[in-house]
Amino acid sequence: MPSESSLHCQVLVVGAGPAGGDLARRLAFQGVDVVLVDRLADLNRSAFSSAALPIASMQAFGLPAEVVGSRWRQWQLIGPGSASRSWASPQPLGVVLDFGALRRWQADQCRHWGGRLALGLQACTSYQEGERMVTMLRRVDGTMLRVSSDWTVDASGQARALLGDPPPAQRPRDGLVRAAGLEWLLQVSPTCWERWADRLSFCLGSDWVPQGYGWIFPMQPGVLKLGVCRLVDPQRQQPPLGGLITELGRRLLAGEAFKVLDRHGGLVRSTIRRREPHQRGRLVGLGDAVSTANLLGGEGIRHALTSSAVLAPLLQQALAASGVSASAQQALKDYVPDLRRALGWRWSLSGRLARRTWLSLHDAKADGRLDQVLRGLEGCRAEDLSALLFGYRFERYGLRAMPYLLGWR
Repeated sequence: MPSESSLHCQVLVVGAGPAGGDLARRLAFQGVDVVLVDRLADLNRSAFSSAALPIASMQAFGLPAEVVGSRWRQWQLIGPGSASRSWASPQPLGVVLDFGALRRWQADQCRHWGGRLALGLQACTSYQEGERMVTMLRRVDGTMLRVSSDWTVDASGQARALLGDPPPAQRPRDGLVRAAGLEWLLQVSPTCWERWADRLSFCLGSDWVPQGYGWIFPMQPGVLKLGVCRLVDPQRQQPPLGGLITELGRRLLAGEAFKVLDRHGGLVRSTIRRREPHQRGRLVGLGDAVSTANLLGGEGIRHALTSSAVLAPLLQQALAASGVSASAQQALKDYVPDLRRALGWRWSLSGRLARRTWLSLHDAKADGRLDQVLRGLEGCRAEDLSALLFGYRFERYGLRAMPYLLGWR
């Protein structure tokens, strides 16, 4: 952590999560003077993320084997009720990332290529001063660090520490959807681990997690992730997540001894059509700060990395044109449309489906509708299910899905 009271750089990235860490390493590799900061003093802390990715994403983002917790080749959907369905592939379909290892690798890459890393710094405010941004960061001892940069990137996640939420008059009409999640890291016996080792298992239905879903994923041998995620419904009284995850563990691991190694949780906030402001002068939002978390499956990492891949070359162009081209406000004019294209047109459809599915999943009638949809998937291959849940390729399910997707049943 820097001891001085001020420093200068070309790009300040606030937030060393998957989006901010990836952007910092990309910029450092290109020779940009980048400073990456995070409020945490240890990047292993607060490692909340289900962190499941398809194999193709590992290759697309150049992620190394050291950030992989496990590989999987099966989907298992448990519920509604006692129903259980599975789809298996002879080849691995994806990985479960070690979230802490991913953040450490990104930070190490940033430093390896000449970037600077400072931990334990809380972002307080950011404002433009002439052609530069000034960002004030608070250390754990209460002293302040003043950072002057050509550009500042808010990668602080759903907290939007610097960008903040838009005023009510400017908020997207589709509103903000919020979800809360809780996850336990469990140490289990080899026999118990083997039962879940090669699959992503989800628990669906109101008797499992009302208005949400649960999961159990494999990590390193002997370690499992157990989690719950639920959309926030201000119109309905919802049970505490702690009780839900305790009951989930009791039902899934009945009779098995386990030790809770870590407990962590978080909040996801995302607008369905992503129309909130992405930039204010030389302050730019990235990752969950501009709603890249997808609420259908609670995905955040893959889309956060996508936003970084889109923003990095645009920032390099803006830095190269500094003092020559038009204003900073126009320098990143392609950011929003480029990111929209990268996420794809199915994005909004998946968001609407997530809101409708999870918020309505609180009674037997909704369970019946969901069960009917899952029955229709029984003839699919595991690869088709990956295309549906990771690629949002709902057309593979056929016309039978359209009434459900459009809310007609």
